[in-house]
Amino acid sequence: MQNDPEESRFAGLAPVEPQPAMSEEAQPKPVRGMPFGWFWPMAIGAAVALVLRLLFSSAPGKPYSAMLASFVYFVPAVCGAVTVYMAERIERRNWWYYIWAPWVATSLFVGGTLLVFIEGLICAIVIVPLFATMGSVGGLAMGIVCRVTNWPKQAIYSFAMLPLVLGAIEPQLPNPDRFSNTSRALFIAAPAERVWHELNAASDIRPAEVGDAWAYRIGVPMPVSGVTVDTPEGRVRQVQWQKNVHFEEVITEWEPNRLLKWRFRFSPDSFPAGALDDHVMIGGQYFDLHDATYTLTPRDGGTELRVAVSWRLSTSFNWYADRVMHLLLDDASENILRFYKARSEATATAAIAG
Repeated sequence: MQNDPEESRFAGLAPVEPQPAMSEEAQPKPVRGMPFGWFWPMAIGAAVALVLRLLFSSAPGKPYSAMLASFVYFVPAVCGAVTVYMAERIERRNWWYYIWAPWVATSLFVGGTLLVFIEGLICAIVIVPLFATMGSVGGLAMGIVCRVTNWPKQAIYSFAMLPLVLGAIEPQLPNPDRFSNTSRALFIAAPAERVWHELNAASDIRPAEVGDAWAYRIGVPMPVSGVTVDTPEGRVRQVQWQKNVHFEEVITEWEPNRLLKWRFRFSPDSFPAGALDDHVMIGGQYFDLHDATYTLTPRDGGTELRVAVSWRLSTSFNWYADRVMHLLLDDASENILRFYKARSEATATAAIAG
């Protein structure tokens, strides 16, 4: 009897055993039919972070203040972690996704704080790089959990609870002080007497004269005037900014045509509501300007004008805040030197022509 060819083809082959299915936790389930499905994980991550921001709305120095490390570090990390967790529930993502998707989520989160008026433009702009970095840290951590464990849901609960627990404890710990300074110089084709006059009688400052500084572009009010007057306590430079900001610069060193130094003095009404973000108030708990020094040195054909500014930071993230302050105050110092250069040279030229 001749064997069937079909039977001989499979002779000697071992039967194939069925493979066990992956557990529900281990295998992401594709979600079909959801419009803009790629966007929803980021939107949900941003929404969770926004809820946490609403909880962190206490006054400076109190539990659940937005200037606490538990907020600044851990809330954007939660934003990134939630984004990756929701995305992994749809389908497996790659490592690059764990990094860039939290950037989008934290940007949406910051944009949301602006829309609901709980954050000012100044803080929103300067904090985005740090938030994006911490978002990626949270996203990568959640990605690792999803790949190597079977408890991503428990992990996301732990992520979300961490800033809430730390936010209640952290205000009991003192913030470190960090003192810094910057210095910039510029040559002015005008005599020291003319530069000295402009330093002490800067009035009717137009936005076009100073508006290039990054600090003013992101919302810091522009200067309107800075005029030195004699008072019973001595010489004081009275300063006006836009948005009704006003303060004094008490002159501590005075050498005509050579040296001018003052310390900043702020009063409770120096910054009206809305003029600056409340938690970056100059002279407040977290940030203060100390003093400024202008040095005039005669040079061939003019004067070298140098400005030095010092400040204090008292936050749990001084390493980051100080870099931001250097960036802004370095730029602002160069900008104000260009202002005095333009005014001094213009009036010197007019005096010669007259």
